[in-house]
Amino acid sequence: MLKQRIQDDMKAALKAGDKPRLGTLRLIVAAIKQREIDERIELSDDQVLGVLEKMIKQRRDSIEQFRRAAREDLAQKEEAELSLCQSYLPQPLSEEELQRLIQEAIAASGASSMRDMGKLMAHLRPQVQGRAEMGVVSALVKAKLSG
Repeated sequence: MLKQRIQDDMKAALKAGDKPRLGTLRLIVAAIKQREIDERIELSDDQVLGVLEKMIKQRRDSIEQFRRAAREDLAQKEEAELSLCQSYLPQPLSEEELQRLIQEAIAASGASSMRDMGKLMAHLRPQVQGRAEMGVVSALVKAKLSG
């Protein structure tokens, strides 16, 4: 399980004295535990990927804001956290693979217009979660359905 791998990596970072890595791993574990407590469930790997994707999006936003404020030191810290979070995601989909999945989802769901976008995205989400940014997927789906 992904959650167990993260906890094992946290223990290894603690033993190795790798404080920056340990701090980021503790943030990840805390976010996972917070969601488990809030929803009173044990998170599956897909749900842990959702937590990681949310953390990645937050880090990207923070990096952008720190760079605009000329705080390169903080931006670099966020980039280190971002790369560690991304290391737990599965191999990203290539552009061709993503296009193929969208075509298959359109055929399977019978989507023909923008009104079907929600149904199509619901069909695609489990296949692309953690492997592609949902904003990019959404833009590609819009282009397919409108064009």
